[in-house]
Amino acid sequence: MRTQTLRRRMLAPLGAIAVAMIALTGCQAAQSGDAGSAGDKDTVSYALPVGTGPNWILPLSAPDKMATHNSAIKATLWPRLFEYNGQSGDMGWDKKGSAAESYEFSEDGKTITITLGDLDWSDGKPVTSRDVEFWFNLVKANAEKTGGYSKGNIPDNVTSFTTVNDKTFSLTMDKVYNQDYFVGNQLSLVYPMPQHVWDKTSDDGEIGDFDRDPAGAVKVFDYLFSQAEDMKTYATNPLWKTVSGPYTVKSWSDSGLVELTANKKYTGADKAQIENVRFLPFTSADAEMNVVRSGEVDYGYISASQLTNDKQFTDLGYGVEQWAGWSITYMPYNFAGPHKNLFSQLYVRQALQHSIDQETISDAIWHGAATPDYGPIPQTVPSDQLSDAQAKNPYPFDLKKAAQLFTDHGWKKNSDGVLECAAPGEGADQCGAGIAAGDLAEFVITTQNGSQETDNTMAEIQSSLAKVGVKVTVDAKPLDTVLTQAQECKTAEGAKCTWDLVFFGTAGSWYFSPYATGERLFAKDTKWNAGQYYNAEAESLIQEMMFSSDSETSKKYSELLAKDLPVMWMPNPVYQVSVVRKGLEIGTQDPGGNFMPQRWSWK
Repeated sequence: MRTQTLRRRMLAPLGAIAVAMIALTGCQAAQSGDAGSAGDKDTVSYALPVGTGPNWILPLSAPDKMATHNSAIKATLWPRLFEYNGQSGDMGWDKKGSAAESYEFSEDGKTITITLGDLDWSDGKPVTSRDVEFWFNLVKANAEKTGGYSKGNIPDNVTSFTTVNDKTFSLTMDKVYNQDYFVGNQLSLVYPMPQHVWDKTSDDGEIGDFDRDPAGAVKVFDYLFSQAEDMKTYATNPLWKTVSGPYTVKSWSDSGLVELTANKKYTGADKAQIENVRFLPFTSADAEMNVVRSGEVDYGYISASQLTNDKQFTDLGYGVEQWAGWSITYMPYNFAGPHKNLFSQLYVRQALQHSIDQETISDAIWHGAATPDYGPIPQTVPSDQLSDAQAKNPYPFDLKKAAQLFTDHGWKKNSDGVLECAAPGEGADQCGAGIAAGDLAEFVITTQNGSQETDNTMAEIQSSLAKVGVKVTVDAKPLDTVLTQAQECKTAEGAKCTWDLVFFGTAGSWYFSPYATGERLFAKDTKWNAGQYYNAEAESLIQEMMFSSDSETSKKYSELLAKDLPVMWMPNPVYQVSVVRKGLEIGTQDPGGNFMPQRWSWK
């Protein structure tokens, strides 16, 4: 047997980046005069990014409930089987925060044996192998409803779950996988869940082994989802009171104002240092900064524009630092929507990418709190996954080249200055398949609201594209609405698949597990391939990355998607520019976007 550990260097000096998917942004608590701890050393008040009130508690998430703040809060209630973060400077296994204590792979590499740590549920029952099996059974029977699911990956790639004893179990895989990838990217998605409390199909139903029958697992899953849809009962529903993590829910409002309190019956090694943590929702960045200025929040943020005058906050007793992260930022093209024929033309995507002045947007709009992003591998830090092609930017800002690409393919500006197809057809100098004479180069960008930086970025993109002859309408909506709309092409409501591009990246669009692989983003059958991009070569490389640790495969993937443009690559912002009350020790901020409030303490 051989033990595997994963240590991937990925942190830069704090200064630059989620499910997945957050934004910077009047605190409803502040409006009621009850904003923060205001010096109470038993409580810390944490300002949530704008428009991101937590709205999901169940460890199993719907695709549109995968925002980082949701998963970070859930992890304090139900620790993941394997927790990963980069607080130490490496993206590695955080054993202290995990339910698993150890693991070993068999000599043939197809079986992993895992032993759980000494965790108990808050009702005194031990966390056992049966609680992990419960997760597997529910997800296996309901994979298409589960956010983060990618066909062929977990749980599909686990051929058998074998219980060795209450604390040890083994998983046998269908193939021999890259072991670091399997633990870091696959098993980090697993949560032990309290089977002895949740394995039922109604409020007054008896507890059984319903999950072991696929039909029963569907009923249990649907019941738990129906309960999770009622936020106003999160603090009172008996289901959510059975936790194994360092915190439990004290209160949870429909507006997203959440208070956690220390779990007095927690038996793990990651005990809460501060008794109460309050998560405060905001509707605008200005409102949040007003709360910071009034001293009513302990851990908040400021907009990037305030970096030019951060002394106003340090004079109030806050430290200011940028929260770096392991992410990429982008806008998906909708290859199944009304303008699918336009976006399906590579030359169109190339012209649009040439029109994005990432360097100016990063410097002038984000004041250095964002960095250019040219492909699918995070590039704010050195990485052996990053290709030279992506790093050097295949499509630098060049409006003349963008306009020429349209001209070379039969487009001419009309009297309104908007490009229209004058040469329909599929020839090298024609508009392309499905584009008719007179079709216009116009579309709508649906973007999250609440951030001046994002608003200004969209205005800059709109202006640049107008110079080329592309008409863009910007439609700003709350983040949760944008995330739901982005998923409509992948759900039963596909008839509503009418968006063109969507942006949910004010704090980075996607935060990765240790390996920046694309099976959850750009594989054909994954939930978060929102635009339904498909490229056979990309599909092959994504699969290969799951089985091989050879960095050359990652570099080929990096180069291919940097050039093929499955999405519009955008400047990658920091998760947030944090302001932290002096005396509050938070450690290194996790580049994966986890809060880990149990590790905060007052000096």
